[in-house]
Amino acid sequence: MAVEARNCILEICPVTARTGPGRFWHTRTMSALALCAFATTATAQTQRDDDSQSTPVDTAVARAPAAADDVDESEDSGARGPANGSPAGAETGEQQPDLAEVLRRLDLLAEEVERLRSGEDVEPVSVEDARRLGLAPSAAATYGRDRGVSIAGYGEMLLENFADESEAGSPTGRTTQFDFLRAIIYAGYRFNDKFLFNSEIEIEHADEIFVEFAYLDYQASDHLGVRGGMLLAPMGLVNEFHEPTVFIGAERPVTESRIIPSTWRENGGGVYGAFDWVAFRAYVINGLDGVDFSSGGLRSGRQKGSRAKATSMAFTGRVDVTPTPGVFVGASLYAGDSGQGQVVLDGTEYGVRTTIFDVHGQAQVRGFDVRGLFARAHLGDAAQLNQVLDTGVGERMQGAYIQVGYDLLSQTNSAGVALTPYVRYEQVDTQDRMPVGFARSLSTDNTYVTAGVELKPIANIVVKVDHAWVSNDADTGISQFNLAMGYAF
Repeated sequence: MAVEARNCILEICPVTARTGPGRFWHTRTMSALALCAFATTATAQTQRDDDSQSTPVDTAVARAPAAADDVDESEDSGARGPANGSPAGAETGEQQPDLAEVLRRLDLLAEEVERLRSGEDVEPVSVEDARRLGLAPSAAATYGRDRGVSIAGYGEMLLENFADESEAGSPTGRTTQFDFLRAIIYAGYRFNDKFLFNSEIEIEHADEIFVEFAYLDYQASDHLGVRGGMLLAPMGLVNEFHEPTVFIGAERPVTESRIIPSTWRENGGGVYGAFDWVAFRAYVINGLDGVDFSSGGLRSGRQKGSRAKATSMAFTGRVDVTPTPGVFVGASLYAGDSGQGQVVLDGTEYGVRTTIFDVHGQAQVRGFDVRGLFARAHLGDAAQLNQVLDTGVGERMQGAYIQVGYDLLSQTNSAGVALTPYVRYEQVDTQDRMPVGFARSLSTDNTYVTAGVELKPIANIVVKVDHAWVSNDADTGISQFNLAMGYAF
C-alpha cells in the first residue's frame, strides 16, 4: 500500500511543472497540490497500518480493546469500546473498508493525473466569444483549451422534394433528392497560451473531401491576434457561422450563396480582435477567379485554396458592434481584382475589379430570433469579361433577406428544448444591372418565401422542416419542401 501511494505521489507532483504556461495553470497547480496532500496523508496512514502488523509490540496493542475515539465515527456504534467485547480481529476488520476506500481514491487520483497530462481541461467558448473570433461555437473548441489536441465537428443531412411543375405549369423534371450534405471534423492544437492551429476538414455529399479552413493563430494579447493560412472570408451572417445549429432554415439563404459565395475560403493572412463591444477582422487574401463568374452569381469564382491564382489579391474585413448580449449589427467588405491576368481583349488586360459589401444584424432576445442582411456586388470591366466568356455576368448583383423566428418554449421550463417556427423573405437578383450592350434575363430576379419550424431537443441537435415558394418574372420558379437534420459537438 505504501509503495502504491508513493508511486501515485511521484506521478502527481511533476504535473505542476509540466502543465506549461496557460490561462488555467493556477487551477491545475492548486488541484495537483491538493491531490498530493491527500496522497501523502493516505501514505502515512497506510504505513502506520503496515507497521502495526509487523511489530510484536503493536500486535499486542492490537489485541487490547479499542478505545472509543480510536474508532472511525462513521462505523456502527455497536462496534465501539470494550463493552461490545469485540476481539482484536474486529479492529482489523473495521480497518479493511478504510483501506479499500484509500485504494479507490488513489485510483481516482491516478485518473485525474492522466486527465491533466492529456490536456482534457477545457473551458467551453461562449457563443458571443466564438463570434468575436469569427467562428461558430464548435469551430472555436481549440480556443477553450489550455494546450493539446481538440476535436469537434458537425454534420447535416437534407431531403429536398421539388414541385412537379414550375410557376408557369411546365414540368420541372426535378426528382426528390436525399443528400448527406456535410460531415465535418474540426481538428486543432494549442501549443501554448499564444500559438494554436485550427482546421475544418469537410466531406461533402458523402464523397468529396475539402479543407474548409486551416490556419495558425498568434494571440498577441487579449484584444488582438494575427492569423494566417486558409481563412474564411469574414462576410455576412453565414459564411463564418455555418453550422446547422447556428443558422435557421433547412438551407442557407440564397443571398449568402450567390452574392456572398458561402462557404467562401481563400489563402491569406491578417489580424483580428475585439475591444469591449466592438469586434473586427481584416485579411489580405487571393482574389476570386473572374473567368468562372456566371449569370447566376459569383459562387463559381471561389478558388478554395487549391493552387489559387494570386496575380490579383484582395482585401476583406468586417466590423461588428454588440450593444447588448444577443444583439449585434455590422458591415463587411471585399475588394480586389478578379481578372487574374486572364481577361485580355485586343491586347489589353482587364482587372475586373470586384467589390462586395454587406450590412447585417441579428437579435436573439426573450425567444425571438430576428436576422437581416443586404449584400451588393459590383464588377468593373463586366462588358469585357462577357465578351471574353460569351456569357451574361451582371455588372451589379444584389440580394437581401429578413428572417423572424420565435421559440415557443423559451418562456417555459422546457429543460433546454427549443421549438422555433420561422419565416424568411428574400430577394436575389444576379443581373440587377447589366453592362451596356447586354440584356438581362427575367429568371435571375427571384423572390423566396420560406416558412418552417425547427426543433432542438438539445442545443447540439436540430431537426428542420420548411417549404420554400420561389417566383420570378419569367415564371420559372420551382418551389420545394425540405427536411433537414443537423448536429454539432
